Amino acid sequence: MNAFELKGAGKRYKGFCLQNVDLALPEGCILGLIGENGAGKTTLIKLLLGMIEGEGEIRVLGRDIRREGAAIRQEIGVVLDEACFPESLNARQVNAVLGGMYEHWQEEEFFRLLHRLSLPEGKRFKEFSRGMKMKLAIAAALSHEAKLLVLDEPTSGLDPIVRDEILDLFYDFTRDEGHSILISSHIVTDLEKLCDYMAFLHNGKLLFIEEKDALLERFAIVRCTKEQCAAFAPGTVRGMREGAYGVEALCERALLPQGVTAARPTVEEIIVFLAKGAELL
Repeated sequence: MNAFELKGAGKRYKGFCLQNVDLALPEGCILGLIGENGAGKTTLIKLLLGMIEGEGEIRVLGRDIRREGAAIRQEIGVVLDEACFPESLNARQVNAVLGGMYEHWQEEEFFRLLHRLSLPEGKRFKEFSRGMKMKLAIAAALSHEAKLLVLDEPTSGLDPIVRDEILDLFYDFTRDEGHSILISSHIVTDLEKLCDYMAFLHNGKLLFIEEKDALLERFAIVRCTKEQCAAFAPGTVRGMREGAYGVEALCERALLPQGVTAARPTVEEIIVFLAKGAELL
């Protein structure tokens, strides 16, 4: 079963349109959602959670989010780019509030995570640092038997030590084959370490959804002259930038002539080249 599946999903706003997105995540996997600011990532996440109405078919954990949204959200752990708890509450009070909201709230697990993340139980939320706020939101998302985590920029603005600590929690979560994660982030290096699949949104369009290892094998970085690039077969070059001593091109590895020296790209290099004017996949 897929953890979620979108077919023809979209949303129209004045001046922006998320267009005809087909996207699915196999159960037990982690999908990284990449895109520049304004590309449509948060809109897509809101559609997936049933927070806004849009076009197309959206199924989460095998069910229609529009018809069974309230029940499905009991099984989704959500962390948005800003953790939102009342500023006057401390972690013990957050536990009491969430225990009344979630049918399968796990108080023991919540306090275990607080201890693991070195979060104080009695300190008010307004006195938390950004890192502490995000860690509290993640602890809450992991404490009600969620099968799917939906994470919108959960590590943005955090130092590398805190980011690494949080990524370890996500690894632990997906040790259960029934658990899946959708994570949106600008920190592509984190996604490259964590994710099984990568999806790239650009100007409201899904440019690709592909298994990470297959994506990295598909493309290559070639450094050569502009004339050499022009001699490659049509469709080989997917993006190019010129420098003082030649060009650097993102190429389809399978179409390169034999003998051409090519380097393995990073995911970040792939999306930068594609976003700067390459043909759509």
